[in-house]
Amino acid sequence: MADAVADIIDYHDRTKHQPERYANGPGGLDWATQPDPFRRFSGAPVFGLPLASLDDTPPAASLFGAATVTSRPFTLGTVGLFLELSLGLSARKEIAGSSWYLRMNPSSGNLHPTEAYAVLPALAGLPGGAGAYHYAPRQHALEQRSRWPQGAEPDAAGFHVGLTSITWREAWKYGERAFRYCQHDVGHALAALRFAAAALGWRVQLLPEWDDAQIGRLLGLDRAEDFADAERETPELLVRVIANEAVAAPRSPAAGMASGWFGRANRLSQAHVEWPVIEEAIAVSERLTGSAKPSGCRDWVAWPPPSPPACGHSASQLIRQRRSAVDFDGVTHISRETFLAILDTTLPRASAPPFDAWPFPPRLHLVLFVHRVTGLEPGLYLWLRAPDDARALRMALGAQRDWEAVATSESTALLYRLGQGDLRDFARTLSCHQDIAADGAFSLGMLARFEPVLRERGAAAYRELFWEAGMIGQALYLAAEAAGVRGTGIGCYFDDVLHRALGLAGHDWQSLYHFTIGGPIEDVRLRTAPPYAPLAGDTP
Repeated sequence: MADAVADIIDYHDRTKHQPERYANGPGGLDWATQPDPFRRFSGAPVFGLPLASLDDTPPAASLFGAATVTSRPFTLGTVGLFLELSLGLSARKEIAGSSWYLRMNPSSGNLHPTEAYAVLPALAGLPGGAGAYHYAPRQHALEQRSRWPQGAEPDAAGFHVGLTSITWREAWKYGERAFRYCQHDVGHALAALRFAAAALGWRVQLLPEWDDAQIGRLLGLDRAEDFADAERETPELLVRVIANEAVAAPRSPAAGMASGWFGRANRLSQAHVEWPVIEEAIAVSERLTGSAKPSGCRDWVAWPPPSPPACGHSASQLIRQRRSAVDFDGVTHISRETFLAILDTTLPRASAPPFDAWPFPPRLHLVLFVHRVTGLEPGLYLWLRAPDDARALRMALGAQRDWEAVATSESTALLYRLGQGDLRDFARTLSCHQDIAADGAFSLGMLARFEPVLRERGAAAYRELFWEAGMIGQALYLAAEAAGVRGTGIGCYFDDVLHRALGLAGHDWQSLYHFTIGGPIEDVRLRTAPPYAPLAGDTP
């Protein structure tokens, strides 16, 4: 491949929305081919997981590293709670005879392209023994994909979780830009795994040395016979979940060690629209065997201890109540203290979720449109997550920016005021004319150090940059809930409009994700039901 970095940059440019045209998409929704949001493996042994009954999780502050948590025992029950709090269902919505599910991990359009697999040792109560299991969130069950021979399993210190993407689920609605959204969702899911682990006193580590082929072999994604009539899954990442710090570090599973395979993937749609550009983006951003570059030893900034928004909820309560706002009231203000506490949860700290699971230096910063923050003038601000990038950003943004440091007693993080004024109309226009970007207390764009990172780490880092954006988004979601407001991710925005407004040229810096936080307006027409209430025809 001559220049995979140039190819992935071409994909990125091609899928930018512009005011005069949007990225190529289907033009309308073909409801007859809407993908099934739940993958199943017919013929695979199915083992139901226990649902949490009593809420004995620690205070919500523990999710952000602001409280100490005693590690829970590593059992099938705690594995079930971990999966439920990270990737399980949070509610069922109903209106006029229709219903759909919400999940703990958010997704663009609630389409959920992300699938999860747990690679487990032999645990009491798990008849299938050691092996790889697909997590079926609708049933809150494990579907056994492989069995490992005795002695080949990792030890009892923890287990592994692999994440994959079914890009068709997003492309059905969003067309060529869908690959971006799949990567956002992987980042959200990665952070959701870390937050769930925090509720149990566990840790999560991303394993960047695992390439796509190894992950595919480990999870059985390379078994064409198991996906003969089904949409394929793209390997994304593998994490280690450390449940028992007292035991020696768990051995990494060995791809190809399975002694038996089970199940055949279901077909999600009867017909498909092909998007060759997405397939090309997947190919050029693949982490190839031998090309995965180690992250090295990263330097952590000595930020002050975490100071998340004050919240009386437990960790699981906060996780379960997270929702994506669909509308804001346009009047709710938040205090400067709350604003800074929300932003504080996005700082990468060595011992605070979710970024203690992230092995790379922080490469994204927040460009903030402040609308209704008591104690801060409306205007344009910058939240600098890596002080080392200050000089490069100053040069990129040009001399026209004031770069006025906003001194606070609540935080010593680097918050700068770049300009003053009412930016609600601009924020609305920037986010594809969506009112939600103007009606919140503030909105933001995530500005990434882009081409230099791709040139350093290779085209596979394109996915990593979007994962980091999704992790930031997940932290903002939970912090907003803790503060008594609500957030929502915005994938539709005019990329280059923001770049031009900031004075950015070229590809050194690119906006990868937008977000907004404010006072939500609830749709009273919708009924909320428990996610796991039995339904007619349900099977394990």
